[in-house]
Amino acid sequence: MGVASVNHAFVIPAHGESPYLERCLESLHAQQTTSPVTIATRAATPGIMALARQYGASVRVNNQPQTGIGNDWNFALQCTDAAWVTLAHQDDVYDPDFSTLVIDAINRHDGAILVTTAYRELVGDSVRKSSSLMVIKKVLMELGFAGSELARIPFAKQNTLRFGCAIGCPTATINMAKTQLRFRTDLKNNLDWAAWLVLARAQGDFVYLRRPLMSHRIHQNSETTSGLDSGTRESEDRLLLRSFWPAAIADLIASTYGLAYRSNHG
Repeated sequence: MGVASVNHAFVIPAHGESPYLERCLESLHAQQTTSPVTIATRAATPGIMALARQYGASVRVNNQPQTGIGNDWNFALQCTDAAWVTLAHQDDVYDPDFSTLVIDAINRHDGAILVTTAYRELVGDSVRKSSSLMVIKKVLMELGFAGSELARIPFAKQNTLRFGCAIGCPTATINMAKTQLRFRTDLKNNLDWAAWLVLARAQGDFVYLRRPLMSHRIHQNSETTSGLDSGTRESEDRLLLRSFWPAAIADLIASTYGLAYRSNHG
């Protein structure tokens, strides 16, 4: 089975007029292996429509009542009938061989339900060399994958999520044909972590490509930074950690992990 035979698509949940959306679209348009791109938005502004035409993306408008980011992400997943979907964040940049290497991994692992990759942190126009959060996430990934590309049993998959969410949301490509994944609508920051927990406890393999294949932008207007400033992120961390640990231990882990979030302020 060739690389192009996998039915894969990118969907970008676009919020407002991001100054970084064009760079994201440019990076997806430049993929060595072409995958269709859809912009899912609540407002098809002239700017978004112009960028869509320029980079060959389609646009779908979400007219459902606004009940949070989970609603927007679930709508985005419904904007394509592709078997495999990458929710590309509008502020991020994907390497030209992202699709090629992810699809190759899908072809090599028939039982996969999620493929994730390593990533870089992008601050302004510069790639950050390292951060405490990135170091922690790499350690957590190895708790699950232990030097392998594959995590098969629920215990191993959950190890990547047991002390925090090590799987970067914009790196994840989801097997929608097998999982019909939906995000929780009651969470503002950790809906990806909660979704990966559902997949970790389900039948199917996680695949981890250790080479960084995209750059995740860190900036003051991101949802993550907003959640940190409001305290929502810490509250949701405690909620999900308590699904693994007694409350006192979960709260201690959340407090320790939370110190590493300071790097998100650039």
